[in-house]
Amino acid sequence: MASKIVAAQESSAEDGILTTARFHYNLIKRSSSSFLDISGIYPPIITNFDDSGKIEFDKLTINLEKWKSVPFKGYVVLGSTGEFTSLSEEEKVKLVKCVKDADTANKLIIAGSGCESTSCTIELTNKMATVGANAALVVSPFFYKGRMTDMTLYDHYIKVADSSNIPIILYSVPANTGIDLSASLVTKLADHPNIIGLKDSGGDITKIGLIVHKNKDKKFQVLAGSAGFLYPALSIGCVGGVLALANPLGKPICELYQYALNGDYAAACNLQHKLIGPNLCVTKLFGIAGVKAAMDMLGYHGGFCRLPLKKLSSHEEEALRKEFSANGFL
Repeated sequence: MASKIVAAQESSAEDGILTTARFHYNLIKRSSSSFLDISGIYPPIITNFDDSGKIEFDKLTINLEKWKSVPFKGYVVLGSTGEFTSLSEEEKVKLVKCVKDADTANKLIIAGSGCESTSCTIELTNKMATVGANAALVVSPFFYKGRMTDMTLYDHYIKVADSSNIPIILYSVPANTGIDLSASLVTKLADHPNIIGLKDSGGDITKIGLIVHKNKDKKFQVLAGSAGFLYPALSIGCVGGVLALANPLGKPICELYQYALNGDYAAACNLQHKLIGPNLCVTKLFGIAGVKAAMDMLGYHGGFCRLPLKKLSSHEEEALRKEFSANGFL
């Protein structure tokens, strides 16, 4: 592995724009066996509900069985796409246990455990560890966002990391929280040995690149938070992604990731272009209901959202179907 790192460092510009990404990938792989390597692709898995809002664990298990044919690194349970804000603590713990028990021993399980208070976040994080989570994805508290200064957030995350029995991954999703974790804050937090990475859903490639650059000598990994900018993120040193679109389109997204690692930049760029339209459908246009509708179209169990979120209208479903078809995914 050390020889690969040296080779990456000495590569010429002709090797392509992903030289930095490959170097960063190899750098984190060379570390000790205690280091948790989170490089790869993860779906932030949906939570299956029936029309009354009850969780359908059996359908989740069926989805997990179908996903075995996709080379995911693992699963993110209770991300934004999992409707974590609509679930009770008991339901959240049960969902993580369900995924752990579903023959996923060779997959990493990352559990969303962010709450509005530091103490509740610590408590839930350690409950997730007890039922099998390998790491926790911790979104920033946001209800009192006017008071969520960098210092306040720093203290919050440090206390969580100090008390957590599993590694912590920061989660910046400004479209939902109104808070974009700054590059300077992330860099300070990356010094903590139990804070191992960041999922950035903001899409500011300049900021993401700065975070990668400032932390290149640390065992700190950055994951892209949207399939719409996966290839650009990989090109500047991100090690993978947690992507809502991976729920229905896991195979092509994993193909893009592998193309990038292999240096097949033309194929990666071409596939990235095809994913942009479908990704817009399941993020900005239709949200989680769009993810679930796409899953239903592609042979998975999507189904209902929990109220107040509703299923797509027939007109919206047709628009989504056309976008997926136009890019060769249906």
